[in-house]
Parts: sequence; C-alpha cells; structure tokens
Amino acid sequence: MKRLLPFSAAALLALTLAHAAHAAEAVTFMLDWLPAGDKAAVYLGVEKGLFEAEGIKVTIQSGRGSSDVVTKLATGAADMGTGGLAALLQAKATDNVPVKAVMSIYTLQPDAIFTTTDSGIASLKDLEGKTVATATFSSSNVSWPLVLKANGVDPDKIKLLKVDPGALAPMLASGKVDATINWVTVAPAFAGPLKEAGKSFKELPWSAYGFDGYGLSVFVSDKMIAERPETVRKFLKAYQQATEMAIADPMSAATALKAMVPEVDADTAAEQWMASIPLMVNDLSKKDGAGAFEPKLLATTWKWVAEAQNLPLDKLNPETAVNRDLLK
Repeated sequence: MKRLLPFSAAALLALTLAHAAHAAEAVTFMLDWLPAGDKAAVYLGVEKGLFEAEGIKVTIQSGRGSSDVVTKLATGAADMGTGGLAALLQAKATDNVPVKAVMSIYTLQPDAIFTTTDSGIASLKDLEGKTVATATFSSSNVSWPLVLKANGVDPDKIKLLKVDPGALAPMLASGKVDATINWVTVAPAFAGPLKEAGKSFKELPWSAYGFDGYGLSVFVSDKMIAERPETVRKFLKAYQQATEMAIADPMSAATALKAMVPEVDADTAAEQWMASIPLMVNDLSKKDGAGAFEPKLLATTWKWVAEAQNLPLDKLNPETAVNRDLLK
C-alpha cells in the first residue's frame, strides 16, 4: 500500500487539475478597437478574478471597428465582444447576421465635435463656414449629415477633411482646422497638444443636439447563446461587476489595463475611462437599469441607422437584434 500512495496522490492531483481545466470555460472576447482606457473594465475583471470566479477564462482580442466585431462573431472567430449598436442593426438589416446585442453599455451616443474656446463655435450652426476634420473610417461620418440636417445646418457650408485619426489632435492644436469629429472618450488625448499650443478644449456632444440612441453594447454570437447561455449570463454578471468597480476606482481599471498592455499610459487610460462614465451612468441608465435596451430608444437607434443608410424603416424590426433574457 505504501508504494501505491504516491501514485494515488499524483492521480488525484491530475484529476483535480483536469477538472479545474474543464470547469473553466473559454470565452474569446473581442474589443471593437485597440486597448485604451474606455475598454478597461474587462481587463479589471480579469485581474480581479471576477470571470475566474464564474468559471470563465477570458481571452481578449482587438477588433478593427464595430463591423469587424460583428463579422468575427458571425463567423465564429470570437464568442462575445463590444461594438456600436448601429453597426449590428445595419448588419442585421442587410445580411441578417447571427449575432445579438445582450447588454447596453453606452445609453448616450459618444460622438462629439471637439473645438477650442477661441474658435467662435458655440453650437453646430456655428460650424458653417468652418473647416472640420474627421477620421477617414469613423462611424460618425455616416450620421454626420443627418445630425446637421436635424439642427438646420447646411453641410455644404462646412469643409470636411478626412484624415488619419492620429492627425486630428495636432491639426486642431495648430489651427489647421476649426474643429474635429471624435468620440468623447478620446478627449484626454487632446489635452496635451492643446495645452502646448496655449489653447483650451471645448466639446459639443451630439447627444445634446438630438442624436439619441444606444452606442457601445455587448454582442454575442447566436451559436454561443444557443450552446452556452449560462456562460453568457455568468460573463455578463462579472462584466457588470467589473464595470461598477472601474467606475468607483478608475485608476485601478487603468492599472489593470496597463498590466496586460504595457504600452498604455495609466494616467491617460484613467482619464479616458472617466470620460466614458457619463455615457454609462446617466438619467437613462438610472431610469431603465444598467444594461437594458428600452424599446423606444432601441427603435430610435434603428431610425437613425435606417435614415443614414437609406433603408426603409420596415426593413428591420430592431427587437430581433437584441436578447434581454441573458442579463439576469
């Protein structure tokens, strides 16, 4: 018997490790863009063991825009991810992709005009006669003419330049353009160049000009929902916990991000996360509950997408793009 004990102990350890490995379900989570402060919640969840506590091992990947995430989920290259709801609604309307939105993150649209306090721009109407720069492939470009039209602004009276995203802050700081189109989450990246140029930052969020609807959301493939619904529920539970922790302590989220992505500056990441908080915590999220898709606002989101893409409203019932049963 004494000779069998070491073998038995080793066998028991092997069985325990095998069980633990089997119990930890793998989930590939795709960000809609490169790692930055506004994406920090999932990294905090990994560092704090929130996903591990739910029996989930998360692998984080970077996408190249919301449409890329939708495609990767539809083809099985990833299980879950984040993206702008507009991209999913458009894909559902045109290709009926096998993907659902299961949790809203931004209940306010993140698009905004960035300018300076000395530009003379106090409203969207003041952009007439000005030069505005935007990133060439920004999702904001699709809705831009509609937002102007809704506010009585003639887009033909605005000179729009499409440039590399990295050129936006320097162009604004140098005065080569009067304003830029950006997401409010990247505002901290403009602070340095503007300060060096002796200028002060000013922001005009499109949500203040009637551009309502859901922005960043969590997407899941239909295959994942059908085969592993409990895993989705557990992931969303941990993700919400991580988000709440990050809101309470932005620097901890930034530090967790930097631990996994060393090239990130923790201070800037913390500022980026703080800039995103008003998109998540606001009157709408408090009224409807965190993560909810309220039917009327969902329909409004689709209306903007349909008009931007010249699609008839009855081309899609936006309710078919969401699943509210998993956020419990």
